[in-house]
Amino acid sequence: MSPKALLEQLLQQLGFPATVEEHTLEDGVLLDVKCEDSARLIGRQGQVLSDLQYLVNRILFQHDQTAPKVTVDVGGYRAQAREALVKKAKDAAEKVRRWGDVVELESMSAFDRRVIHHALKDEPGVETHSVEVEGSSKKVLLLRPKH
Repeated sequence: MSPKALLEQLLQQLGFPATVEEHTLEDGVLLDVKCEDSARLIGRQGQVLSDLQYLVNRILFQHDQTAPKVTVDVGGYRAQAREALVKKAKDAAEKVRRWGDVVELESMSAFDRRVIHHALKDEPGVETHSVEVEGSSKKVLLLRPKH
């Protein structure tokens, strides 16, 4: 089953009438969902969208371990969220450079942490580290001066 067909079937079974456009990316496939109730499909802070993406990837991987990584988006939400995340990370990196302090960003998904690690990998004078929050399974991102 193609990623697009799988997602369309899942959305239909979940009661979301939608159309799905498939785009090829360097590192996988982007499935962009168009539907009327996009806010409900995105969920609070993109949680429903992340869960849906996780399910699609798990199902595809179980059928074919060489299946490409699928990113699920709704109406460009991920692109806008990524831009905001990168801006927040760059602002935090500037604070680290200016004051020499360690900056801790709030706990976030592995996907978001990866976006920030990638966005800041070439930032001069700043390094990023994911650190577990004590007593939980959550992770935060620390930005600190690179020595």
